[in-house]
Parts: sequence; structure tokens; C-alpha cells
Amino acid sequence: MLQNRYGRLAAAVLAGSMLMGAAACGGSEDSSAKPADGGSSSAAAGGGKGAKVGLAYDIGGRGDQSFNDAAAAGLDKAKGELGLAETKELEAGNGETEAAKEERLRLLADGGYNPIIAIGFAYSGPLKKVAAEFPDTKFAIVDDADATGPNISNLMFAEHEGSFLVGAAAALKSKKDHVGFVGGVRVPLIAKFEAGFMAGAKAVKPDIKIDSKYISEPPDFGGFNDPAKGKTAAQGMFDAGADVVYHAAGGSGGGVFEAAKAAKGMAIGVDSDQAKTAAPELQSVIMTSMVKKVDVAVFDFLKSYADGAVKNGAITYDLKAGGVDYSTTGGQIDDIKTKLDEYKQKIISGEITVPDKNS
Repeated sequence: MLQNRYGRLAAAVLAGSMLMGAAACGGSEDSSAKPADGGSSSAAAGGGKGAKVGLAYDIGGRGDQSFNDAAAAGLDKAKGELGLAETKELEAGNGETEAAKEERLRLLADGGYNPIIAIGFAYSGPLKKVAAEFPDTKFAIVDDADATGPNISNLMFAEHEGSFLVGAAAALKSKKDHVGFVGGVRVPLIAKFEAGFMAGAKAVKPDIKIDSKYISEPPDFGGFNDPAKGKTAAQGMFDAGADVVYHAAGGSGGGVFEAAKAAKGMAIGVDSDQAKTAAPELQSVIMTSMVKKVDVAVFDFLKSYADGAVKNGAITYDLKAGGVDYSTTGGQIDDIKTKLDEYKQKIISGEITVPDKNS
């Protein structure tokens, strides 16, 4: 995600080399997510079949088994169903500057890629700047509402709602009434995961003990790609008596799973159904995952481009729209599914309002 700073010149060279050298869980296309108030139709994209799509990943890129892979799945579905002419996928690097992100987006736009999708809030400032330079190019950004413009679509999610459900699952399955949360970096987005998880666990057991730890603090964003530190953070929780740990830590989550296996505990994945995507020897410790359907949002945006119906502004994929949910792979939560679905319906109906930050 967001990175430390180094020189703009080096960043531009890095981004350029990535562009020249880069190679080229599908979700349902039927999402009921709707534009937020104020969203309006942009000028017709005129894309249709034959569009050249550029996609700029966050750290970890395709193959991270989580956030970026979900975006990749949406792109892959679009390749198969929308007849895209060409795609270019570029990946963020550890410790890069915002200038590097600008150059990555600018090189895609200069190369004729339209539309362009930025994966992650780290692209907020760079995308807003580059989108203004290329008013005829359609841009979308996942997880950020601050980068606004007539040619920018903001693909947002109600992560706190999905996290409530896995928090309830953690409390229902915990035998020690002690669970934990590992966040990658202490930023508002990850705080939404934490707040929802805590609210869900406390809805089941008001006195449950919840440990919480962030791997890194801004401006150090390495916490999203450091499995060793993820393992250390989770191991400390298991050693202290927790028996279920949820992570919202990107690539660091693999370390959380390793700690769960060593402690004979349970873990909860994030973004993708990680009982399917994690290393085979770790999949059995993942009792559920908070599924964030980035694939659906990416595909929906590309389909709207193909249809000439791109909307600018915020489009929120919440629980009601099917944008977040919990997974059931492995059958480990089959015995509590009825209870979780009761909570889901209460959130959808408005009977339960899930906090998106801790007080």
C-alpha cells in the first residue's frame, strides 16, 4: 500500500522498466451496488470490445493470494467475457514514492490504456493528479473516496460489515473466549476491519477478550508485506491465550496462518477465500475469511465501460449489495452458519448498525 519515499528520478526509471517488462476467484457480475449520492454518468466511454485496460496493483501484485488476486480475478473474467483487446498489469514496489505511482499511471495513460484501474488507497493522490492530465481516460480506484473527478470512479466496500460477521464467528468458535486481530498498518481503512471484528465478537460474548496489534505505523507501510512480522504478532496472541486470530494485513497474513498452525489454533482470512488460496499446508487452519469482492467491482467497472455507462463518484459494495461476506470453505463454520446469517440479515435490515471505527 502506501510507501516510504525515495527520489522521483529513480522512481520514474523503475516504473518505466516495469511497464516495458510487465506481462500482459472470478466474482458474479450481478452486483446491486449503486452510485453514492452525487454520482453521475461520465461521458460515454465508447469502449465496447477491444478496450485496452491498464491495471496498477498494490504491493504484492498478482499472486498475493488476497487483495490483488481478487482484482486480478475480475480482470480475468473481463478478458473472457468482454473481449478486451489488451491488458497491462503493473505492480507497486516496496518503499516507492508517490511519484513512482504517478509515473506508473501516466505511462499507462500515455500508452493508450483506457480505462485504468488503481488497486488500493495508496494511489489516491497520484491518480487524482494523473486523471486531471488525461480527461478523456476513465480511471477507477479501489478503497479510496478522496480522489475525485469527472473521469474517476471510486470503488468502495463496507469492510466493517463483513468483519462483524467473522468477528461473530470467532467468538462463537472460541473455546477460550479470547481472540485477536492483526492489522497490517494503522490506517483508517484497516481500522474499519478492526472495529467491525470487535463489534461482532462482542455481540456474541460481551466480555470476550480481544487482542489487537498493528504490524507497522505510517509512514512505514511494510506491514502489508511482511509474513515474518505477521507471524510474530499472531504468535504473541496465541501464546497469551487467544485461539482465533483474524488478520487484515495483506501478504503478512501468511505468517498469521503459520502461527495458527504452530499453536494448533484457528485463523480468519481476508479479502479472498483464503482457505482456497493460501499455501496448501495452511488452508486447514483458516476457519473462514471475510470476503471482499474486489473482483466484482473491477468486472462491473469494466463492463460499464464496455457499455458506455461509466459512473463517476463513489459506488459502495456493502453487505446488502453482496460486496462483502464470509466464506464457508472447509465446513468449519457450518454449525454456526444459521447464527451468522441471522446477524447478516439484521445488518442488512438496519437492526444492527456496525461501527466503522472504535470509539
